[in-house]
Amino acid sequence: MKKLSLLSLLILFFVINSGAQNKPKLIVGIVVDQMRYDYLYRFEKHYSNGGFKRLLNQGFEFTNAQYNYVPTYTAPGHTSIYTGTTPSIHGIIGNNWFDKKSNKSVYCTDDETVKNVGGLGNEGKMSPRKMLTTTFGDELKLSNKKSKVIGIALKDRGAILPAGHLANAAYWFEGKSGNWISSTYYFDTLPDWVNKFNNKKYPEMYLTQKWQTFLPIENYSESIEDNNNFEKAFDKNGSTSFPHDIPALFLKNKNFDLLKEIPFGNTFTKDFAIDAIKSENLGKGESTDVLTISFSSTDYVGHRFGVSSKEVEDTYIRLDRDIEDLLKFLDTQFAKGEYTVFLTADHGAADNANYLKSLNIPAGTINDNKLSDTLKFFITKNFGDSIFLNFSNQQIFINENLFAEKKLSLQEFEQKTIAFLMTLDGIQNCNTASDMIKSSYADLPRLMMQNGYNAKKSGVILVNYQPGWVEYAPKGSTHGAPFSYDTRVPLLFFGKGINIGKCHEKVNIIDIAPSISTLLNAPFPNGCSGKPLNMYFTK
Repeated sequence: MKKLSLLSLLILFFVINSGAQNKPKLIVGIVVDQMRYDYLYRFEKHYSNGGFKRLLNQGFEFTNAQYNYVPTYTAPGHTSIYTGTTPSIHGIIGNNWFDKKSNKSVYCTDDETVKNVGGLGNEGKMSPRKMLTTTFGDELKLSNKKSKVIGIALKDRGAILPAGHLANAAYWFEGKSGNWISSTYYFDTLPDWVNKFNNKKYPEMYLTQKWQTFLPIENYSESIEDNNNFEKAFDKNGSTSFPHDIPALFLKNKNFDLLKEIPFGNTFTKDFAIDAIKSENLGKGESTDVLTISFSSTDYVGHRFGVSSKEVEDTYIRLDRDIEDLLKFLDTQFAKGEYTVFLTADHGAADNANYLKSLNIPAGTINDNKLSDTLKFFITKNFGDSIFLNFSNQQIFINENLFAEKKLSLQEFEQKTIAFLMTLDGIQNCNTASDMIKSSYADLPRLMMQNGYNAKKSGVILVNYQPGWVEYAPKGSTHGAPFSYDTRVPLLFFGKGINIGKCHEKVNIIDIAPSISTLLNAPFPNGCSGKPLNMYFTK
């Protein structure tokens, strides 16, 4: 075997080194929970130059980024972003779902084999084990053991699922203790820096100040009147208008979970993320590191006050400043062009149905408990006791073993039940499990149902509601539909490897993971069905 010449060795060194230099030192994935696309521009005049506007003006924007499955919920959304595939493959079909094996509802990250680390209750018994595929962070660590991956969110599912199976850590917030916590899936004790952060008691500070608008409320012209009948108060007899007396609410309930429902929860998350970057030396090693951040308070505020509320407007104005702070901090830690950020959302949100109806726009609400009782009564009457098991995530579950024992016709059950459902207000269409497996669809809602259908986990009949109809209470907002108000979300890339530009072509959220993998020269997640977008923005 010939020895390599000194020149050859130098060339090889520079090729390898240039490959390493072309990769960002840190990937920061930001998911804003329940952020509709139009929030980028609806509140634009109130944004600083260093937050959303900086990402827009100095990065690359996809103006038509869409989710390609239903239901559009938090857990499937976060999972799809980081795995590059849909619930049909990654298996996270909802936040909760009815488990056919145990005949009970299960939560997406519940894990009885692990214990709480840093907290007081069962909120630490969590892991990513129900997720069936890898994330781009997992693949990065499989190919380079020195890379670090850390996930942070107030919601456990917003921290755990993006960080993946091989994460060094995932941290979420426990209201009982007011601490950032984790589980023994990752380690047995919290790192010292997390304990030091928890000991600063930031939640107490945030919950002892009233929530007043960041800017004069008369400037908030992008939202409806503050005093309206479409919002849910924090308290049964409380006001839905500014200012919100957070100290009084905290004194009454004495639970730190209240922090999740105000914009200061996002600031708290940002501060913890900055501490994580510093304390873990993220982006300072030889290999690329990944930090996943989910801002959860936007979702809680949106659910309570609704899409058109002044509370939502104020929350995004404040979040803009938090993102500005985060970007400024990253600038101090890295030379120009050494880090890459992407920002998106796990789903959008629908306008409050009663608000739409007040404007003569067709809309309505569906009480899922009442619908479940109605279905149970119909199925029991027509097919017998114990056949109906559950209605959740807009899916019907039946006792398939008992159905076979009684020699009942599944085809007859499907036909009669769907015919009955189509007589109810708010139902647009229904599909069967066999349709999902055998058929190919051109119309988008049914194709999205198919992408959200998992053969081992989903029900026998899947239901879609009409546009503007929501499975929710009469006040506040929610999400879950296959329509643009829930599926179209921001998608911004910024930093290392990213040009300045804009694309109006439709792309799917599952395209994010293979794009980041391509940027890192890493394998795609093992269930990936998205396509890389790097041809649009790679420098």
